[in-house]
Amino acid sequence: MTISFAEIEKTQAAEVIQRAWFSHMDKIIFQLLKHTICAAENCVTHEILKKVCPSEAALVKDPSVQCKVRFRFGGKNFPPFIVFKIFLHTGGHGNKYFSGKNTLRPSSEAVVDACKLMGNRKYYDQIIQDQLQFQKYKVADEVDVVTMKDYMHFTSFLDETPAYLGGKSNCWRRLSLENFPKTMIMYDIMDYATSGTLSDRLQKELKYLLQKPKSKEMHHDQLRIVSQVRTSPSPSSLSVSSLQQYHQQLVKPKHSGRRSKQARMKIAKMRRAYKKEQEKNMEEPNTQKTNEKNQHRIIIITPSYEILGVNSPPSDDELEQEAKELFTWTKELCLDNS
Repeated sequence: MTISFAEIEKTQAAEVIQRAWFSHMDKIIFQLLKHTICAAENCVTHEILKKVCPSEAALVKDPSVQCKVRFRFGGKNFPPFIVFKIFLHTGGHGNKYFSGKNTLRPSSEAVVDACKLMGNRKYYDQIIQDQLQFQKYKVADEVDVVTMKDYMHFTSFLDETPAYLGGKSNCWRRLSLENFPKTMIMYDIMDYATSGTLSDRLQKELKYLLQKPKSKEMHHDQLRIVSQVRTSPSPSSLSVSSLQQYHQQLVKPKHSGRRSKQARMKIAKMRRAYKKEQEKNMEEPNTQKTNEKNQHRIIIITPSYEILGVNSPPSDDELEQEAKELFTWTKELCLDNS
């Protein structure tokens, strides 16, 4: 089976287009990752550290400890992952780091006591580890520092060495997707870089974020958009099936035999109490209106607008008194007739 020259040209052209497209997408991802790393270092450092280690976040926020958190790219493949490291600024005075390795010198008697407390096996393992570190890094002690380059190697060695081996254990640490706040677009950017899913919120701001900043204000505005807190999660993060299930759970009524009966009885009781209260409120204005209707006054006025008298309706006591007088008067009439 022979392949024609035209088919070979089509395949090569498709490969060129594919490489150009992949290169274009890599540039987009790298531009978004640059915004993410700048926003993480200048805007939301404390929020990220709280998710990684709350105790370190509280220490970095302390104004007495002058710390600076740096973020960098790491990894051998694209897209790169983000790493961070905490740097301590001493204002040019320097600091002294104490460890058992620096304190216990071979010429001191404390080494003999340490060997007795640790045991020969652990003590020999520690000596072997020191020798292996010296053979690997060549600059594993303060005595080995001669030039500025040696000093930089020594500080890097202390940062990468664990604390139980005499180091500071302050190396470059990798950040995962869970370490970024989900309420910010930087989470969508990291998700897009790792999984390739583009959220709706990121898609709306993508055109503006990919523009080259023409001024500092524009650059700050781009960082603000990346670190801005969202009010609700992006709709693209939810699948269609999960949205349908959520809608069915909201619409579908929950029926449980015993609880529904108790609920119906409670609702009926509340409805009866509400009706009684409503009827009572309706009766009160009616009684007030009838009382107002009964309480009329008769005013006699002459053509010269002189008030001759005011006849007001009698009160209950007056009516009762008149009834008693009328009753005694009728009794007297009955006696006279007899």
